[in-house]
Amino acid sequence: MCTLEKTGNIFYLTLTGDDEHRLNPTLIATLRSTLAQVKSQSVKGSVLITKADGRFFSNGFDLKYAQAGGSEKAAADRLMNMVDLLKPVVADFMSLPIPTIAAVTGHAAAAGLLLAMSHDYITMRSDKGVLYMSELDIGMTLPDYFMAMIRSKIGSAGARRDLVLKTAKIRGEEAVRMGMVDSAHGTAEETVDAAVRLAEELGKKRWDGKVYAEIRKSLFPELCGLLGLKDVAVLPSHL
Repeated sequence: MCTLEKTGNIFYLTLTGDDEHRLNPTLIATLRSTLAQVKSQSVKGSVLITKADGRFFSNGFDLKYAQAGGSEKAAADRLMNMVDLLKPVVADFMSLPIPTIAAVTGHAAAAGLLLAMSHDYITMRSDKGVLYMSELDIGMTLPDYFMAMIRSKIGSAGARRDLVLKTAKIRGEEAVRMGMVDSAHGTAEETVDAAVRLAEELGKKRWDGKVYAEIRKSLFPELCGLLGLKDVAVLPSHL
């Protein structure tokens, strides 16, 4: 599951426990309610850091939950339902009125990688953990909003190819070179510390949250179009 704590103006959303933080309907619903809480409590200067306990940031959708449907059709239906349920979570991140940072201290795979990429910034552990888009390996096409996220957030065609057509398992320093993460650090503690320093720096800006969210949405028109997010013009309160 996950918890939400706040220190100063920094919110900490933590995926708790020593499991793989697989995304199933229960965890997805908890993430949505937690993000709604962050949104309602945010003020100028607020920043969100998402982190995870254990060896995994998130290992993607909960395939055991899908397989427990009892038949191939039921399993496929459960998997597609999770694809549909995660989409609003991505929309919530893209419309959140504060900067967001993922501190990736373990493996982030498939939908778990998408969760990390939904943040504005990513700090990553370099000694352990990989980024891995596993869909080709397991025989599944990528949902449209997954591909839109990848096209929006990864500028290099070669990096996109290696991620989805080579199913490369990408470590921290390589992820920095590929433009997938902002920085790589030697330990989990250093990775979170880097996220906190960045959050403190961003928080000092005290930007207007509505303006921040709208500019973010306009930066990724293809993705936000698929997510059903529309641009809204915001003007200064004092001209």
